[in-house]
Amino acid sequence: MEETYLLNVEGVKKKILHGGQGELPKLQDGSKFTFHFQTLKDDFERTVIDDSREAGMPMEIIVGKMFKLEIWETLLSSMRIGEVAEFWCDAIHTGMYALVSRGMRRIAEGRDPLEGQKHRCGMGNMFDYHSTGYEDLDELQRTPQPLIFIMELFRVEDPSAYKRDTWAMSKEEKLAAVPVLHSEGNRLVLRREFAQAAAKYQEAVICLRNLQAKEKPWEDGWLKLESLVTPLVLNYCQCQLELGEYYEVLEHTTELLQKHNDNAKAYFKRAKAHAAVWNEREAREDFQRVAHLDPSMAAAVKKELKQLGERMRKKHVEDRKRYQGLFQSGQG
Repeated sequence: MEETYLLNVEGVKKKILHGGQGELPKLQDGSKFTFHFQTLKDDFERTVIDDSREAGMPMEIIVGKMFKLEIWETLLSSMRIGEVAEFWCDAIHTGMYALVSRGMRRIAEGRDPLEGQKHRCGMGNMFDYHSTGYEDLDELQRTPQPLIFIMELFRVEDPSAYKRDTWAMSKEEKLAAVPVLHSEGNRLVLRREFAQAAAKYQEAVICLRNLQAKEKPWEDGWLKLESLVTPLVLNYCQCQLELGEYYEVLEHTTELLQKHNDNAKAYFKRAKAHAAVWNEREAREDFQRVAHLDPSMAAAVKKELKQLGERMRKKHVEDRKRYQGLFQSGQG
């Protein structure tokens, strides 16, 4: 039977399942762990909650960047490269796991891990949620309990050795990353890889929004950054139109137009989204604003209005047939 190693941390037990290589890695703020993990309940069946291999992507944590589940940094710091270890963690360390898991699952599903969150600390967000959207995580949120983590550590990289995530960048790094991300997004659009392109545009917007938060709204520094944000948001919305995410387009274009109510391209994209979800009046109003603001787009607007009219007529015919069918079957 493998010897059980107790970490010098209250409420944690460690069991090495497969030894690693070399010395314990030397860590500094910004070092990055790359690892696979399984999360199990501490029950008779050892029920699996999450498995990063099944999700198809290893996990990454950057040292010193306030990862919500702080105990993971401690666990990984005790491991050598190539080591596989099992950790039992008491409920005092696992209370935030439901939120961490929710974010990881959303990423694996290609969704925004922060969607719907308010800008508050992690614990504040926990009380905002009525549901995580996952039954098993709702149970963990209601009743925090001990969990078992099985981890396999692949890599530990110094801060200079990897492409840093947006939130870990300095101001200069963020500014330098924006044109690169914009260009990568454009290249992906040409290849019709719209989901990947949208992710690049979104990352660039996040860089700029982070920088804007340190500026006074509507002053020169803020306006300069806003001029970079606007085309990226429009490109992102075009990708979402291609992907059929019409309500997301409505949300982002409306937000943009609240600040820039003379942006014809934003009205055009919002009109197309309204048309796609059968908001005929709103679509017509937005298309008319486009033609008024930018006469050079009049031909495109005319074409879109013609298509909208044809789609609405077809829908009215189909609806009439459906209602007649319901009425006749009701009479029978």
